[in-house]
Amino acid sequence: MTTTSDPAPTSSTTPTTPTDLATGRREGGLGPILALAAGIAVLVSSEFLPAGVLPSLAADVGVSEGTAGLAVAATAIAGAFTAPSIAVLLPRTDRRTVLVGLLVVAAVANLAVALAPSFLLLLLGRLVLGIAIAGYWSFAFGAGTVASPGRDHVVATSIALGVTGATIVGVPLGSLLGDAIGWRSVFALAAGLSLVSALVLARMLPSVPASPGAGFAMLRRALANRHLMAGIGAVMLVAFGNFAAYPFIRLAIDEVDPGATTWLLLLWGAGGLVGNLTAGRFAAHLRVVAAVAPVLLAASLLVTAQATTVPVLALGIFVWGLAFNAVPVATQLWVTRVEPEHAESAVALQVTAFQVAITLGAASGGALVDAHGVVTALALGAGLAAGGGVVFAALRDARA
Repeated sequence: MTTTSDPAPTSSTTPTTPTDLATGRREGGLGPILALAAGIAVLVSSEFLPAGVLPSLAADVGVSEGTAGLAVAATAIAGAFTAPSIAVLLPRTDRRTVLVGLLVVAAVANLAVALAPSFLLLLLGRLVLGIAIAGYWSFAFGAGTVASPGRDHVVATSIALGVTGATIVGVPLGSLLGDAIGWRSVFALAAGLSLVSALVLARMLPSVPASPGAGFAMLRRALANRHLMAGIGAVMLVAFGNFAAYPFIRLAIDEVDPGATTWLLLLWGAGGLVGNLTAGRFAAHLRVVAAVAPVLLAASLLVTAQATTVPVLALGIFVWGLAFNAVPVATQLWVTRVEPEHAESAVALQVTAFQVAITLGAASGGALVDAHGVVTALALGAGLAAGGGVVFAALRDARA
């Protein structure tokens, strides 16, 4: 990687013409970036909706709260297979077509969850949602850099802001609506929003032809980059740590003050907004951000675990949101600058690391919650996050 502010290559995707003649879409503006960010916001809101409605969802389908956490893990299981393979399976398909199609798939998956009569069928719907999320995330950065050339840090920050928007609005609003109208209605609403996002993206995003080198060969060359793969391992540790705890954030809040759930979830998202913007602001110092953010995450999880008063809990949750949400921005830019010639595959590997970590984190965290309580899950998350920070601190400042 580099610690200079010199512009880095943004993507190996083949450039398109300035105007999409069939639809009148034009490159270079913020419209396509905002549409991509809105799509990821809807998808991530859908991914983590179970965290906001966990008690009622678990009671309705007849499983424990720890087992219900697998509703988050299921999306990640599918995503772990989808992220590295979707470009191999669709090496020549226009990326706009793929992204719009994945939002439609997400709509179908959310509707299936809303109507699921059993936990098994609910998990199947969540697996389909995981395909949509991982595929969209893998292609969104490259599509954004084609639509707005030379703005890789703006694209990465905007996509991450979409994720933060989901946590600021989606998860706490989902929790509030779940209590008011039922968790099934919340997933039906998510299905409708997914369709709206698909229509907006189809209108705003120009055609994005696939890179001539897309496919298995690009993935193989990215996998051979040992510097990149060390960073991917660090990403996995940090994400594992976060998601051993995050699906159970409502349980942690309930142990201190159940009445504070909505505003504390909003506070987590507000911290995430600060983290996104901070990581984008210091994009010239990615190694520092990537090393410091996981250490702050570890500290915040320990504070949250030990909190006995609302002010201390609020501090821990705000810093938790800030620290973790700096990680996707910093690491997405990091992998594309370490492997600029194969950026699509590098981002796919980063997404894969996140999805594997979500699976492992939600499953192990759920087991610990059922056996020992939420504090133990938070402690595990803190240790893993700190380990990821150490790995990033040890990586040399160097391009691949």
